[in-house]
Amino acid sequence: MSNVSRRDFLVTSSVAVGAAALSSSLAQAQDAAYPPFKKAIITGMLPKELSDPDKFALAKDCGFDGLESGPMADLAQAEVYGQQARDAGVPIHSIIYGGWGAPLSDPDSAIQEKGRAEVEHALHCAKAMGADNVLLVPAVVKANVRYVEAWERSQKHIRSLIPVAEELGVLITVEDVWNDFLLSPLEFARYIDEFDSPFVQAYFDVGNIVAFGYPQDWIRTLGPRIKKVHFKDFKRDTREWTNLMEGSIDWPEVRKAFSEIGYEGFVTAELSGGDEAYLRDLSERMSKVAAGG
Repeated sequence: MSNVSRRDFLVTSSVAVGAAALSSSLAQAQDAAYPPFKKAIITGMLPKELSDPDKFALAKDCGFDGLESGPMADLAQAEVYGQQARDAGVPIHSIIYGGWGAPLSDPDSAIQEKGRAEVEHALHCAKAMGADNVLLVPAVVKANVRYVEAWERSQKHIRSLIPVAEELGVLITVEDVWNDFLLSPLEFARYIDEFDSPFVQAYFDVGNIVAFGYPQDWIRTLGPRIKKVHFKDFKRDTREWTNLMEGSIDWPEVRKAFSEIGYEGFVTAELSGGDEAYLRDLSERMSKVAAGG
């Protein structure tokens, strides 16, 4: 081989190797941009005719990584329930307490105290099941509950629960819902920040925002405050809930926003329940969203 042809060969080979390396790097970068979410499902969405162990086994087989459950009155029973879920490979990662029944913002102080006691029990229940957070609807604005009253009353009771949350190692995660409260991402962020505690954070519901905002905007504003996520879909024009990826949500943009804030935790489907075929389809839809929509 002449010096010229050898040189051309080496240059060509180097370019080819470099191009291959660049292609591989770009592919890895793309994969790194969208790490997989941990997919979860609410236990109430699983077939009711099955035993608990069989429900959990089905969830695992359908591709879910975890479960979300309501609280139980009996903590010993909660421990068994949590262990059964772990044994099936789908640990209970979150407890949905809610807060509609006894709002922390109610004008009646007895109802406020009832709600506070229920949240405290939910924190203990989460610890028993092995979950690391309790979902809380912090307040409800109504004709007889002013916005400022909802803010002040709910914060007072949540602050009183922070020592319990710290002791148990369980987060209090405030969710955006249709409660006429925390109606903008800036307010939501401020509400969380005023606690100045790592144990009070945000539970972000992608679908709940669509009626009055854009989830990708809220995600970017709330940023690392978001510790847990609910997935569902909503049609803005007809104001109706839909199956995942059939509503008005720009899922590729939502996925991009989650990537920008570095969210890699659980995303839990909050939809109607169904049979095995439905659950497998839902799991696949969630995987498509995780991959970029």
